[in-house]
Amino acid sequence: MTVTDRPNIARFSGCHRYRYMLTREFGGDSTCLFIMLNPSSADADQDDPTVRRCIGFARRGGFGRLEVVNLYAFRSTSPSALFTALDPVGPDNVSEIREALGRADMVIAAWGNNAGVHDNSGRVGEVMALIERSGKPVKCFGLTRQGQPRHPLYLRSDAGLMPFKYAAGTLHVIVS
Repeated sequence: MTVTDRPNIARFSGCHRYRYMLTREFGGDSTCLFIMLNPSSADADQDDPTVRRCIGFARRGGFGRLEVVNLYAFRSTSPSALFTALDPVGPDNVSEIREALGRADMVIAAWGNNAGVHDNSGRVGEVMALIERSGKPVKCFGLTRQGQPRHPLYLRSDAGLMPFKYAAGTLHVIVS
């Protein structure tokens, strides 16, 4: 799907091996920030299936803007490529996440099970610390059996959000 009828931004590294941020605007002032595992094929002109799902969730949630950042900025259609990448996080990823958090009205944690597989460096904790320092509300679509926030790709379109909290290396859904 080509997206040319609305302003879109995709910020890449010079070598294009890393995508740091993706934006889709569809009218309105509020921004929903999805934090997922790693970017796939979407860019400023093309949506991939995951981005299309995120757009749908953001629109149904009443947001006018979607931003996507990732725990790991390394672009790959296969999360297992994170195992072999020399620097899966990417040199500018932390600053891009901070900037995106500054623009966000709500954060949705949505990295799925593969974060647990790749998180031997504590990356989830690092990003959750950035989110907590931002003071932004963080939600998820529930947790997987492995305790990770569910990825949006295979969720029902009417999936609801729940408050989300990271504590002492453990992820929790807070029932309110």
